Amino acid sequence: MARRSTSAKDAGAEPDDFGNEVLLRGRVRSDAELRELPSGTALVTLRVVVPRSQPDPSGRKASDWVDCAVWSARLRARLGGWRAGDLVEVRGSLRRRFYRAGGDTGTRLEVEVSGGRMLRRASS
Repeated sequence: MARRSTSAKDAGAEPDDFGNEVLLRGRVRSDAELRELPSGTALVTLRVVVPRSQPDPSGRKASDWVDCAVWSARLRARLGGWRAGDLVEVRGSLRRRFYRAGGDTGTRLEVEVSGGRMLRRASS
């Protein structure tokens, strides 16, 4: 028998009621970039700009940008060719990643990509 966590019990919800799934449709901000971490692990990073459904308080159309990390070799090969302006769909999960840069430590919230597809290639 599965044991419920205290927080799920307190909220009145079963653990299966929770999830961490992200679906973004937007434009790639700059070309996907292949990076190698100091550990030797390769990843592709990209930024997706997603328009908001509501304008900001001043009435201007607003958008958000979301950093995405692609770890799987298969997806790196497929998504690594995405270019600035491409209209794409990205699926994944939110992840908080901790890192060291110089003498400082930092944290990033990004989408860990589990799938994606090109909706329309940008005009050249």
